[in-house]
Amino acid sequence: MLWPFGTTWRPVRQKRRDTVDLRWLSARTWTRRWYPQGVDLGEWHGRRTLAVSWFRQRLDGTHLASRIAFVDLERSRHLDVLLAIEDDEGVLQAAPIHAGGLAWFDDRLYVAATGRGIWEFDLAGIRRVRGADARRVAGASGRGLRTTALVAVRRRVHPVDLRCSYLGRVFDDDGTPLRRVLIGEYLQKDAGRIAEFAIPDDDGDLAEIDRFSPGLPRMQGAVRRGGRYFVSQSDRMHPGALWTGPRDALARDAVALPVGCEDLALDLDARLLWSLGEHPWHRVVRGIPFSALGIED
Repeated sequence: MLWPFGTTWRPVRQKRRDTVDLRWLSARTWTRRWYPQGVDLGEWHGRRTLAVSWFRQRLDGTHLASRIAFVDLERSRHLDVLLAIEDDEGVLQAAPIHAGGLAWFDDRLYVAATGRGIWEFDLAGIRRVRGADARRVAGASGRGLRTTALVAVRRRVHPVDLRCSYLGRVFDDDGTPLRRVLIGEYLQKDAGRIAEFAIPDDDGDLAEIDRFSPGLPRMQGAVRRGGRYFVSQSDRMHPGALWTGPRDALARDAVALPVGCEDLALDLDARLLWSLGEHPWHRVVRGIPFSALGIED
């Protein structure tokens, strides 16, 4: 299967029982060099597509690169697009960001750049690079094996007065998507904040609407539908916790999130709440049915 640009799809195993679980059929299930982080949904080339962000690092923790895996939810295949920036000479370099959360609006992909605001990437201008350029944006050293890559280039940086650890979408009560995002902070202590911002229609800046502190340590993701918030909380090598409810009265849900849980995304079409686990051998992208969360239309 070639989609798009003649790039070969890679398989993903999809299992449906109480949840929809996607697992990687490759070394990315266990590697300590690439870690999955953010998740959101969109439509690409007319197909419902799940986007999952990854960051690459050396074993000593030095950041090397970031990418987005675009998953065709119908065919259980995915392809990778690397994130890049242009330096002062116009040369493409690997985007040096943790990519802790995603928000996908048409051909714009907003990515949480921890401590460095929100970075906006252009999906309409995805390009193919080869040779040394491909290896550089992938964070590969030496000659390496990579000969070609798809790349999305940063179009602007949105300064935000938060740590910008994660990023999530906002929907109205009836499920209508709004041009708003939740931007939050991961902290070991319970002082992390979540703020809501409006997405500009043009090249303007993100406009803050509101912010609050839920009083939860280790928050990893947040989304909102109407007056109900969903916040993920990690617990090292234990299953993650999902907190739901009004912003001033969040309560822990009985449904557990994956071990090493990260970002959240609401899927109103399939009636699922998506999350994912980042730890090697525990990596899964999981869709939790709305019915299990007590969400009624």
